[in-house]
Amino acid sequence: MSTARTPVSVPLVREPWGMLRSLSAARKNVLSIIPYIATQQPVVSGKTGIRWHMLMDPDAIRRVLLEELENYPKSDVTKNLLRPAIGESLFIAEGAHWRWQRRAAAPVFSHRNVSALAPVMSAAAEASLARIERADKHASDIYAEMVRATFDITAKVTLSGSALFSSDEVHKAIDAYIAAAGKVSLFDILGVPMWVPRPSRLMAGASLKQMKAIADDAVNSRRTAGAGEVPDLLDLLLEGEDPETGRSMSTAELRDNLLTFIVAGHETTALTLAWAFYLCAFDQDVQDKARAEAQSALQGRTATAEDLPDLPYCRMIIDEALRLYPPASLISRTARTSDTLAGREVQKGDTVMIPIYALHRNALLWDDPDSFRPERFTEKPERYAYLPFGDGPRICIGASFALQEAVIILATLLSKRRFKPVEGRAPNPVMILTLRPEGGVWLTSEAV
Repeated sequence: MSTARTPVSVPLVREPWGMLRSLSAARKNVLSIIPYIATQQPVVSGKTGIRWHMLMDPDAIRRVLLEELENYPKSDVTKNLLRPAIGESLFIAEGAHWRWQRRAAAPVFSHRNVSALAPVMSAAAEASLARIERADKHASDIYAEMVRATFDITAKVTLSGSALFSSDEVHKAIDAYIAAAGKVSLFDILGVPMWVPRPSRLMAGASLKQMKAIADDAVNSRRTAGAGEVPDLLDLLLEGEDPETGRSMSTAELRDNLLTFIVAGHETTALTLAWAFYLCAFDQDVQDKARAEAQSALQGRTATAEDLPDLPYCRMIIDEALRLYPPASLISRTARTSDTLAGREVQKGDTVMIPIYALHRNALLWDDPDSFRPERFTEKPERYAYLPFGDGPRICIGASFALQEAVIILATLLSKRRFKPVEGRAPNPVMILTLRPEGGVWLTSEAV
């Protein structure tokens, strides 16, 4: 729990729970069933219907995500939860099917292409600042504001100029799907075969159809109309091909990857920014230091990609927000063969989890882990102790895009506004699919 000197956190389990209690808690907040000892030890194992192991040991995590990648595919729970929405896209696919898609999509997120999309991010930062200025000193939900800002960016850089694309419709469909499909099922915990339907996910069908229809229309329309003057992500995906085989994506593959980028592209960055603003309001000294940096670098204008080298402290705040509140707080894999991880025997079929939330707060890896201290990122952390975007070959392909977007928005807003918390309205960290601030992030702001 939070104290006078630490920001809000998830109360972790300090005593054994039975299956039904675990299910009830997990349906409300997946992170609440992580044992507290996961923040004190390198590995924790147990059995709740199926055998599982939680890894907080960097060497063991490296083995799972890099050295023995093929032996630790994404768990069936993860695949079956997301496959109806994003098919066999980059996030879900395994083996050769994943590799060729990754090769085809990698150039889309090159430094050159990401930098070229920065003006869209700067424009969204300006629009967000204008809305916040209109609210002036009245309390507002900065999380809702960041969702709007980042979704505007994602819509423009993904499907710019598409008359068939409705940001509001897609956003509503995404939220409806997550709400219906993201609940942990008793069947999942019991290890019931995945061909047995999960009722909550069946109820997400209407939202699913709407999402896919919108994306299909956008892809087909772009094939006919051709690329715009400044290629967006859909244009780049349409042009992309596997350099080894020359294969390009079908309409269904384009649609599934497009939906992956739309969902991941706005949700995770919005969450990162919402938590970053909460933390800045929580610690006014940090906010003042970041503001001084932003004002010096920007001189009254909106941040651009060219300003990023002059905003190292703003970047540290983003890094620390990602440490304390990683949007994707849990990675789940299934062992294909027997193995040993962190001295623990792993059997074929066991679930191997990397609870990133606990990893980022593990006392063996971090000094004063529950405290908000951006300065800790003055030095680069141990690679497999810090995983806001995963790691290994399957590291998030859009990480550089997300970080550029987050720093541009954070620096622009902090340079013009002072944010303060609203008493009695601290956010509650809750994870279903992502780690969201339940109740919103309510802050006031004033001009500086």
